[in-house]
Amino acid sequence: MKVNLLKLMLLMTVIFTMNSCSSDSSEATADNTSAVIVENYTYSDAELQAMKLINDYRVSIGLNPLEKINHISYKSEEHDFYMIDNNVVSHDGFVSRSENIMKVLGAKTVGENIAYNYNSPQAALTAWLNSPAHKQNIEGNYTHFGISIRENTTTGKKYYTNIFAKI
Repeated sequence: MKVNLLKLMLLMTVIFTMNSCSSDSSEATADNTSAVIVENYTYSDAELQAMKLINDYRVSIGLNPLEKINHISYKSEEHDFYMIDNNVVSHDGFVSRSENIMKVLGAKTVGENIAYNYNSPQAALTAWLNSPAHKQNIEGNYTHFGISIRENTTTGKKYYTNIFAKI
């Protein structure tokens, strides 16, 4: 009797979990609303400096400079705000961001660098270049990029998200 009750409870838990955790409709809705290209983005001096530093580095090693795309910077900004709001430094949601950039802009590949608590774009770039994985993105076979640098107004810490795309 006890075993049958346990089996029944397990079955009910599985059925409840499958029904309550389904998010296909909300994901589809969210994806459809974000499938619109964002054309306007206002760059700060620090963001423009970071982009110039990245392109100067790429050109210095014989690579093409990257063209900025406002939509990619907007997606970068969304991620900065996510990190600030959730007090995390992570690549959470990267798959969603990259899928959006692929869908909206027709990108073939997408890469991302993040940084936290660097006081200047030069300091963030130096850290990225000292990290093999981040350096690989900077030196990657990309054609376009976007960047956002946002400050947590409570802590004063800066969050950097730099997304690369091959279009």
